[in-house]
Amino acid sequence: MAQSPTKRGRNEPEPRPIIIKKIIAEGHGGHHGGAWKVAYADFVTAMMAFFLLMWILGATDEKQRKGIADYFTPTMVQFKEKSAGSNGIFGGESVVDKDNYPHRAAQTGSKSISIPKDASGGEKEGAGSTKSRDRVAFQKLKLLLQAKMAADPKLAKMMQNVRMIETREGLRIDLVDQADFAMFRSGTDELSSEARALMKQVAEVTNFADNSVIVRGHTDAMPYSKGRTVNNWTLSAARAEATRRALSDFGVAGARFARIEGVADREPYVAGDPYDPRNRRMSITLAWSAADAPAEGPGPVDLMAGGASDPTAMPAAGLAQIAARKAGK
Repeated sequence: MAQSPTKRGRNEPEPRPIIIKKIIAEGHGGHHGGAWKVAYADFVTAMMAFFLLMWILGATDEKQRKGIADYFTPTMVQFKEKSAGSNGIFGGESVVDKDNYPHRAAQTGSKSISIPKDASGGEKEGAGSTKSRDRVAFQKLKLLLQAKMAADPKLAKMMQNVRMIETREGLRIDLVDQADFAMFRSGTDELSSEARALMKQVAEVTNFADNSVIVRGHTDAMPYSKGRTVNNWTLSAARAEATRRALSDFGVAGARFARIEGVADREPYVAGDPYDPRNRRMSITLAWSAADAPAEGPGPVDLMAGGASDPTAMPAAGLAQIAARKAGK
């Protein structure tokens, strides 16, 4: 028999019901990920490499740094990479085939080669060496002409009338008129006595080399009066011929003259003022030596005798070679 519930007193409060609450903890949806760790590791690695680089730069000299740079410079030749044809050792060609791939339109592919920055050579190396030798020789000739003019008080005053410049044709020696000095009598092709003395020095210096000679006459833009048969074209050509005769009289061989021409006022020295007296000038150019010119005869005088750093030793050595040639004839 079930027991009856205990009776509560009149003033006893009603008992509260017991409530049991079950809380089920849910997951966090997975971890937050490790991407930040990878990024942080990359940052630390980069900082370590940076400080290592700064330490190397501070602890080594220029020669050591160059050695380190050369160590990491690629020197392997990548030959016919991703090329068409066979992928064997010869890449589809024979050992005697001309190396013109991949420049032909009928083929595709790529070819790359890493060349050290200090490398030299090539099919035009001979021409470059010839021009470099001419450049050194021309520098000696410039020093010699300046020394010869400085030794003569009369010619020393004319130093400002002589301009020497390297051009695409060779070493150009400009004999320039001034407001108080003229190479020729006005309107004629007659050289003044001072100009002939200067021409003699130029001829003697020119004879130290066997380069071809180009003579070009220039005038200013001052026109002639109407009715005269002479003009700036004929005058510049006549003065060029007079200069050639003077150089020939002072020993320059006739076979060395490549061109004798007059250009009137078409190539002004002072482009902004065609009437400037400095536009009246004679240009004597020692041309660059031809790289493929046949070697005939005894060859040019050795302007390197005495060493490139000793220009004063060159004249004696050059004169000795010229004297030996004359004695052998």
